[in-house]
Amino acid sequence: MLKNYLKIAWRSLRKQPFFTFLNTFGLAIGMAGGLLIALYIHDELSYDTMFPDADRIHRVNADIKFGGEDRKFAVTPAPMAEAMDNDFSEVELATRFRTRGSMLIRKSGTEVNVKELQSTFVDSTFFEMFDVALLVGDVKTALRSPNTLILTKSAAEKHFGLQDALGQNLLLNNTETYTVTGVIDDFPKNSFLRDHTIFMAMAGYDDSRVVNWGSNNYQTYIKLIPSADIKNLQVPLRGFLGKYVIPGVQQFMPGITEEQFKAAGNHLIYSTIPLTDIHLKSDRVAEISGNNNIKSIYILSFIAIFLIVLASVNFMNLSTAHSLRRAKEVGIRKTLGSNRSALIRQFLIESGLVSFGSLLVAFVLAILVLPYFNILADKDISMPFANPFFWLILLVSGFVLALFSGSYPAFFISKFVPVKVLKGTAGNSLGGGGIRNGLVIFQFAISVFLIIGTLVVYQQLQYIQNKDLGFSKDQVLIVNDVFTAGNQVASFKEEVKKLGFVNNATLSSFFPTPSGRSDSVFAPEEGATDQENAVSMQTWEVDHDYVSTMDFEIIAGRDFDRAFKNDSTSIIINESAVATIGGSPQDAIGKRFTKDLGSENPKYFTIIGVVKNFHFSPFREEIEALSLHLSGWASSMAVKLETGNFSNAIASIEGIWNKVAPGQPFDYYFMEDSFNDTYKSEQRLGRIFIIFTTLSILIACLGLFGLAAFNAEKRTKEIGVRKVLGASVGQISYRLTMDFIKLVGVGILISLPIGWYAMEQWLQDFSYRIEVSWWILAFAASLAVGIAIVTVSYQSIKAAVVNPIKSLRTE
Repeated sequence: MLKNYLKIAWRSLRKQPFFTFLNTFGLAIGMAGGLLIALYIHDELSYDTMFPDADRIHRVNADIKFGGEDRKFAVTPAPMAEAMDNDFSEVELATRFRTRGSMLIRKSGTEVNVKELQSTFVDSTFFEMFDVALLVGDVKTALRSPNTLILTKSAAEKHFGLQDALGQNLLLNNTETYTVTGVIDDFPKNSFLRDHTIFMAMAGYDDSRVVNWGSNNYQTYIKLIPSADIKNLQVPLRGFLGKYVIPGVQQFMPGITEEQFKAAGNHLIYSTIPLTDIHLKSDRVAEISGNNNIKSIYILSFIAIFLIVLASVNFMNLSTAHSLRRAKEVGIRKTLGSNRSALIRQFLIESGLVSFGSLLVAFVLAILVLPYFNILADKDISMPFANPFFWLILLVSGFVLALFSGSYPAFFISKFVPVKVLKGTAGNSLGGGGIRNGLVIFQFAISVFLIIGTLVVYQQLQYIQNKDLGFSKDQVLIVNDVFTAGNQVASFKEEVKKLGFVNNATLSSFFPTPSGRSDSVFAPEEGATDQENAVSMQTWEVDHDYVSTMDFEIIAGRDFDRAFKNDSTSIIINESAVATIGGSPQDAIGKRFTKDLGSENPKYFTIIGVVKNFHFSPFREEIEALSLHLSGWASSMAVKLETGNFSNAIASIEGIWNKVAPGQPFDYYFMEDSFNDTYKSEQRLGRIFIIFTTLSILIACLGLFGLAAFNAEKRTKEIGVRKVLGASVGQISYRLTMDFIKLVGVGILISLPIGWYAMEQWLQDFSYRIEVSWWILAFAASLAVGIAIVTVSYQSIKAAVVNPIKSLRTE
């Protein structure tokens, strides 16, 4: 019987090649898009799940409001790990990371440095916490002594070779010698430690042993015992404010109590987050690696579902529309004794053939497109061919899709009454016009929703790119690690400034793009021990040329000036700092503040200037209070270049570098590129929106094209009669087209408010954002109507120009 069903299904599909192509191709596009997005989502959800006890590992966070700043930290004080271990019987283990960023390293006896991008101090409990095995070395001794480190496999092979690494000495940043005591495997790309290659013993880091509850620099991870519930730790964790923090800061603010701290509008709340939630649900200050946003996963999930549902809707729509062609077949088979269940099985097998054929095409398409998708999504995803669960999901998905897509047409067609269809009196009702219309409305509602999303994401990215940042990011070259030039740093800067294509240059460790950050709590000259007068500010160390090179706008006071010897104890602040202090920018000039809270002989800084606010954090965040002060040490140099041949400029600067710092790597980047990297996730989301919106429109158009062809064919005699009675080609085309445009219009009316609301919610993540303007909604609606007209008009015109004699002879 099954063989007979398959034969009939195959013959039926071959009789209607156009209909079969539209269904197969439409389903294949939807499935391929859904498969690619599913692989992306699976990769995102798999972050840090490779650790055996990942479900028991949590990170401690800190939410702090103090000195006018409200910030959410991924780091906590140095003594937090020990306090957690001592205070909670539920905590099995605690480990800290103190990230140090890039590190220049070289083997003892050599002169050439090699740059490793990510390094960190870590406690020796790291191995047990994350079940990290040593490829070389002994876990009992590795990272237990000062000035020891372990390397990842790739770093060890780069510098020594895997087997030769143990016991070797490395010079870090030209200052400290460390001994290699172990080698571990590289961490996978979906781990929070994916970019780290050097792990130094915390035992040699003096700051880690200082009991200072007022400084937050350490990522603290805890592992719970198997029976523990993390919820039981949250309330006691809040008690750390009164138990540890307030007593710890009383040396700076004598007599302060927890009640006074809270009464002043401040708070400090410690909490935890599961390790496996960090990548998608944490966007805090001092994350150990770049994270994504769970909202983007929700959006992509909806897009994947939309694509597959759209493809299924196409199948249902075209199948019910072509039901008239199968009506007499159904009538004859019922008359000859076929029951309804047999007919349902027949039509479900037909949909199954189309579905599994589409699945095969989709799978091939996904394999071909995957390399380009990886570039688009900045991923390294591969098809999990060796995973039997993957094949099981594909087969089940194909079966479910066949059932979902084919169930309505099968039940609908099998309901035909034999007497009516054989007499030809069933009329147009057999086509399921109401359902078809509803499905067309649904398709275009989704398409318009995606168009709105694409336009809003694109406009927000344009806003970010074009907004006045308050500084000049164009043509600014950042040269890293200039400190390796030693006492030649200043002469390097002066030599570079002499080049004809250089406007200016400045030395600093802090720039308005992702770079180092440093917070300090300032207190005014009067009331230096009063917490209500404390001001929390970013503190950047700069030189005399910093403000002019960055092109900041001074709105009060003056810039640093070499003619003023006292500028070594002067600071320049931004407008946000003025708002925190109170008063106008002019009022702030001359005020004195100190960072030495509680000191008998505090050093005071005088405010000499106020600069207009500039963006040094992502647009999701408000501009924080900031202070600039002079310093003789810097890790990088910014060079403002003239427009011209940047390759020659870089080569000339590198030539000077090689003279003043032979053997040291010349590492650089352009500030504009670094700025753009900050918004990679939004750029990826925008590109994904564009591609999958295009696919959804293509699927919707395929269905509309098929329905228009069927509609024109069904109304062939009507068109002939109208032409005989004098109707023009334009009038007939207009009438046929408007039937569909009305449906598209209803879909637009449904999607506009939903699209507006959804994108307003997405934009809430940005402190600086666009508004969803009326023209975006109008453009999305106009685009959808235009696409629908182009899609339908071809079939309408084609039907309208047919000779009426031929039309009237059609059976």
